[in-house]
Amino acid sequence: MTNQEDLKAIGALFEKLSNSWNMGDGVAFGNCFTEDADYVTFTGQHLKGRKQISDVHQMLFGGPLKGSILLSSASSDLQPRFIAFDVAIVHAIGEVRLAEPAQDPKDRGSINTNVVMKHNGDWKLTAFHNCRIQEIPGGKR
Repeated sequence: MTNQEDLKAIGALFEKLSNSWNMGDGVAFGNCFTEDADYVTFTGQHLKGRKQISDVHQMLFGGPLKGSILLSSASSDLQPRFIAFDVAIVHAIGEVRLAEPAQDPKDRGSINTNVVMKHNGDWKLTAFHNCRIQEIPGGKR
């Protein structure tokens, strides 16, 4: 059902997402999402739409997350599960490193569940849900 071009394009989308974060560019970050995307933060805030995703991230990039770096799953490590030819679910792992190491807690690893869709020929995120990684009792994460 998938082809190498789609896999490559989805990897490039996640690379663009990380690069936009690392440049502190809320507009570029938001442009990785569909116009009507849903974004749930690890603290449970529900951002609705590309504009709100862009605006909130730009505020964060200019304030508490200024100079932070997003480390994420290598785009080549992503394993999309295609549920249609133009829709896939992607789990990715990331961690935000704050600019000031003394202020950076060591438990910021997150896993996110993403729904990506081919939109006007380009892959975009249409749903994103982020949460902190936790160990499974009696097992691995």
